[in-house]
Amino acid sequence: MPTLSAANTPFDTLKIKIQQREARVGIIGMGYVGLPLGLLYSEQKFRVTGFDIDARKVDTLTKGGSYIYRILPAEIQAAQKNGFTATSDYSQISAMDAIIICVPTPLDEYHEPDLSFITGTTHSIAPHLRAGQLVVLESTTYPGTTEEVMIPILERENKNGSKAARGETLNGNEFFVAFSPEREDPGNTTVARRDIPKVVGGLNQQASELACALYGSIFNRTVPVSSPAAAEMTKLLENIYRCVNIALVNELKLLCLRMNLNIWEVIEAASTKPFGFHPFYPGPGLGGHCIPVDPFYLSWKAKECDFRTRFIELAGEINTNMPYHVLASVAGALNRHKKSVNGSRVLVLGVAYKKDIDDLRESPSLTVIELLQKEGAQVSYHDPYFPFIGRGRKYDLQMKCASLDNLGQYDCVVIVTDHSDYDYPRIVEEAKLVVDTRNATRGIVNEKIVHC
Repeated sequence: MPTLSAANTPFDTLKIKIQQREARVGIIGMGYVGLPLGLLYSEQKFRVTGFDIDARKVDTLTKGGSYIYRILPAEIQAAQKNGFTATSDYSQISAMDAIIICVPTPLDEYHEPDLSFITGTTHSIAPHLRAGQLVVLESTTYPGTTEEVMIPILERENKNGSKAARGETLNGNEFFVAFSPEREDPGNTTVARRDIPKVVGGLNQQASELACALYGSIFNRTVPVSSPAAAEMTKLLENIYRCVNIALVNELKLLCLRMNLNIWEVIEAASTKPFGFHPFYPGPGLGGHCIPVDPFYLSWKAKECDFRTRFIELAGEINTNMPYHVLASVAGALNRHKKSVNGSRVLVLGVAYKKDIDDLRESPSLTVIELLQKEGAQVSYHDPYFPFIGRGRKYDLQMKCASLDNLGQYDCVVIVTDHSDYDYPRIVEEAKLVVDTRNATRGIVNEKIVHC
């Protein structure tokens, strides 16, 4: 293996430092993507610095604690022994060799891309950027963001006149840029993070090689594509594929309910086909950071090309309307018990966006709670991962987790997130009425259950 003394260009120097685990890695955004990524690098003996503007996260990590359920404090403490630190001081960016940006990319109130976290982060790191560094954006966004939004800020605001490396001829005063979409799947225990292939799109060949070397040190396979925009589009395709297929089964569920058919039985039967079919499952709406958001990023960008993504927009419309279907189902179930939503006591079971995780991002449960409250219901919730729900970007609930000791006090229990910890036979036995949006009560025969 070549040594640093043999390196004669910033590209050679950085590549050798990565190969020898001597590169310092800075990860911006210590959330559900950035923190697990930092721990992977730390396991491979890289010195990792986690950056975050949230002082509480920095303080928790500095003390060896964790705020993500599936990451144990012992993992943070093990990383600290390998040099992991956390900070909100962006001046430390200059000491990093590779900088990976993992910040949120939500939608604004008009369902248009909100790039404020990306632009804010880019403005923060640009003054401390130096030649020879690698900058990788992981945040899900529309094709063109890396080249049209991030790079101009980095080139304009760095203090030494460095430019992003383009083409094959370099003068030594360049930094390297790539996009590599995150592929986190919270709660997935069947696929190890290292086994998830890492797509990489560099601005030029050297940037691709460096990014592949960096990610290849912690992932078993890297998949280079021709440009940052191609990598950005890859991420959108992955999630829009899921969004469209979930919309399809959601629509079929609504039809099956009218036809008195069980959509879950139908999906299970169709899944026996060994080719040409992949099962997707209906639910109360989409949650998580990517699937509910990504279609709108692409449809917004498509307008620049005078193109309307009608198929994608229809899927988004169907999925967005699912919490309203839950509301209608609760209202109908209560009505059959000679009760109205207004004044009824309703318990929402599960608020995470999917089972067995501590993630509220874009959770349909929050929308269901708000819709029930607007109709006058007295709403409580229970979720083993959330003792309290305060205020977020799209909600302000200020609710405490209710006990499951007296389910009979509620007029209706609505299963919105099917956590594995719940004792569903007991819930059905003790509740007056159960509306099940997840097929969590499958196999239980009881007239109290309304499948939604």
